[in-house]
Amino acid sequence: MNILQINSSARSTGSESTRLADAIVARLQAANPGAIVARRDLAATPHPVLDEAALQALFTPADQRTAEQAARVALDDALIAQVQAADAIVIGSPMYNFGITVQLKAWFDAIARAGVTFKYGATGPVGLVTGKKVYVAIARGGLHRDGPSDTQLPHLKMFLSFLGMTDVQFVYAEGLGMGPEAVAKAQAQADADINAVLV
Repeated sequence: MNILQINSSARSTGSESTRLADAIVARLQAANPGAIVARRDLAATPHPVLDEAALQALFTPADQRTAEQAARVALDDALIAQVQAADAIVIGSPMYNFGITVQLKAWFDAIARAGVTFKYGATGPVGLVTGKKVYVAIARGGLHRDGPSDTQLPHLKMFLSFLGMTDVQFVYAEGLGMGPEAVAKAQAQADADINAVLV
């Protein structure tokens, strides 16, 4: 099994979403001896944002790109190759200001490429990244689950499904900014959810 872990917290230490992602990966490794894990920390190694130069590089035919354009496209190619090679993808996704982090958004922008990870058919978009098991560890300071303030979950579900990843399990740690008791409760619930998801 090839496991890809994506950590998208801006924190290098003390991230609950990363702790949960680590726990999920550890369970997958225990259940699949010999599994190979590739980890990408988007805070330690940020991916460049999708700007005008990147768009120009992507829309320039490969044989006409400058060296700089080819190098920029190659950065996205490497992320796409990791996703395509993975059997399981584990994403640590904290909520920042009611959404996903800018780090994760940059990764999403990099791996969404028409004709490679999705295409448009007669009835609309078709995801080409199929056969993956995806686990998303969500960490939040407040309580948002199943409420109108939760714009993070619909975004994650929609984007992953758009690329063809529909076998997705979510694990939550909420109320992390509401005091020590709330933190302990959130962590215990999240750990229990991991045990339930990874039976």
